[in-house]
Amino acid sequence: MGVELTSRQIMVLRKVVEGHVARAQPVGSRWLAEQDDVPWGPSTIRAELARLEDLGLLQHPHTSAGRIPTDHGYRHYVDELLDRGGAALERPSLEIGVSRQEIDEAMRATTEQLSQVTNLLAIVSAPPLGTTTIRHVEVLRLQPQVAMVVVITSTGGVTKRVISYDTPLDAGLVKWAGSYLNEVLGGLAVGARMIASRLAAPDLSEAERSFLATLAPAFMELEDTAEDTLYVGGAARLVSEDRFQELTQLGDLMDVLERRVALLSMLRGALEEPSVYLRIGEENEAPELRSLSVVAANYGIATRNLGAVSVLGPVRMDYPRAIASVRQAADELSHFVSELYDE
Repeated sequence: MGVELTSRQIMVLRKVVEGHVARAQPVGSRWLAEQDDVPWGPSTIRAELARLEDLGLLQHPHTSAGRIPTDHGYRHYVDELLDRGGAALERPSLEIGVSRQEIDEAMRATTEQLSQVTNLLAIVSAPPLGTTTIRHVEVLRLQPQVAMVVVITSTGGVTKRVISYDTPLDAGLVKWAGSYLNEVLGGLAVGARMIASRLAAPDLSEAERSFLATLAPAFMELEDTAEDTLYVGGAARLVSEDRFQELTQLGDLMDVLERRVALLSMLRGALEEPSVYLRIGEENEAPELRSLSVVAANYGIATRNLGAVSVLGPVRMDYPRAIASVRQAADELSHFVSELYDE
């Protein structure tokens, strides 16, 4: 936060952060002096701890002799970590175990693996509506005078509409409609103007155009009914962790997961970050997130970003692993979606 530290202070701060993350306890000068890579004695370390506390980077929890990092301390640690570059970030083994499947399967696989390797809450946003296309259409005759049209999009979203008719339906016409709609609408963007024209193509018979007209609202409503889709993994895992007691407002996290507004806003912000999006505690704009830390990175194709991958958890988290894992997951998703979307 604009604080200039000596190399000794940087190392002491780093050791306090990493010791606190690993041990879940305040870190004291005696413990630091016992570390193999710390060359100073307890008295020297105590002086540096006091200085770091004066700078607002460390604090005393209650009456403990040890220190824990403040939000500013974690921020200084992470900034220094990123300045050191990739050497400090060990990339985890994380691969999306799906190939050429619906994109929502890739999203679910990503959130589950990401939460496993980080022990944090993993959240992935699906590609925005502007990049969503029609993947598959089914037209079914449920009863002699009732049909249902089902539209599946490239993000895995499913929309259905049931239509009743005054007279029995021609089974052959229903079967034809399914084949025709997949042929002429498959791959079109949701909300594309040409959808309406293809449903009323002049080379169709009157009966065909009339039947398709009854199905048209299902496609016209796609743009109105579609919403931002979030995939969340690891909630139970995070709650079961001992670290969870550090969250000052447990209800905050539950509110965020239920209302989604703060999460969607955060992930949209991550879309604009050229590298890693990282907010620690009070740096978060949403009040519900101010007892948490967020690490996120965007994914997409060469011409545009499509979504964001993130982990959410206590301020006391393993930032090197979280950053490396999020970057790896974003890279994997970028490779995956590049096969699904035309650049």
